[in-house]
Amino acid sequence: MYSFKNDYAETAHPRILQAMIETNLEQDEGYGLDRHSENAKRSIAKRLGEFADKADVHFLCGGTQANLTAISAFLRPHEAVVAAETSHIFVHETGAVEATGHKILTVPTTDGKLSPERVEEVLEFHTDEHMVKPRLVKISDTTEIGPVYKLAELEKLSALCRRKGLFLYVDGARMGSALASEGNDVTLADLCRLTDAFYIGGTKNGAMIGEAMILCNDALKPDFRYHVKQKGGLLAKGRILGVQFEELFRDDLFFDLARRANVSAQTIAAALKKEGFGFLTDSPSNQIFPILPDSLIEKLQKEWAFYVWKKMDAKHSAVRLVTSWATTEDAVADFIQAVRA
Repeated sequence: MYSFKNDYAETAHPRILQAMIETNLEQDEGYGLDRHSENAKRSIAKRLGEFADKADVHFLCGGTQANLTAISAFLRPHEAVVAAETSHIFVHETGAVEATGHKILTVPTTDGKLSPERVEEVLEFHTDEHMVKPRLVKISDTTEIGPVYKLAELEKLSALCRRKGLFLYVDGARMGSALASEGNDVTLADLCRLTDAFYIGGTKNGAMIGEAMILCNDALKPDFRYHVKQKGGLLAKGRILGVQFEELFRDDLFFDLARRANVSAQTIAAALKKEGFGFLTDSPSNQIFPILPDSLIEKLQKEWAFYVWKKMDAKHSAVRLVTSWATTEDAVADFIQAVRA
């Protein structure tokens, strides 16, 4: 059975495994102070344009840990997060952020994106000390249901946050897919310019484990390593993360892997559209959500693993298909053929 359940079913790209083998017996500093982590930080910083010398880079193990560490570090006890109701921190992180004492204020969306208007609605309702205080806007790019933010959308959201004194934080678990998607006009430098912090996801884009947290706002930088340590993210063998990001950003591997995953998903999407099937969202990323007859879903699930995402009516459901850097052309072709059979 071939899986389209997620983009981290495979362990890691061969180049990363080879780099781990080649550096295996080196002795180096612990806790992310090794030369590979420092090299990786410099390689990522080069992608940040004019912000190369201004942004702090930290490596964490996974997305949930990155989110709860950053958000709890940025907020005071009475401050809250504004997020889409589909947001990973609200739906799929077992209340990790709220377990740190910070309420998540959610708003409904059709595509997983937050707009300035929806954020303002939250601000208008939370007006005094009898309620939690909205202080941080959390978005995901790509969103949890596939779509990608355009530059104009980020600029409007950033302008509102700065006008209202809010932090803007981006969950980048699938940042690679967003940046490599067709029609994307956002760069890492833009993210530094428009947000206070974001992370670059490695786990879902070829790494064994690891996320790279980028702190852009000077006010958020002091003592961040203390927060990482307290939340269990400061690995003694920190070079495990450094070696991986050093390899991902040695050249364009990070973007090449994301582009490859996107192409696989969009090939399937194009074929399904040609067959007349609709989609839950308009996604240019490696996550697509076709709406299929339940009878077809039942047939496909005999040979293919994927999630049934949402019941649409008595006879149709939206499913989630996720491709990765390792998805083969044969798997894509075989799935398309199975749909047509």
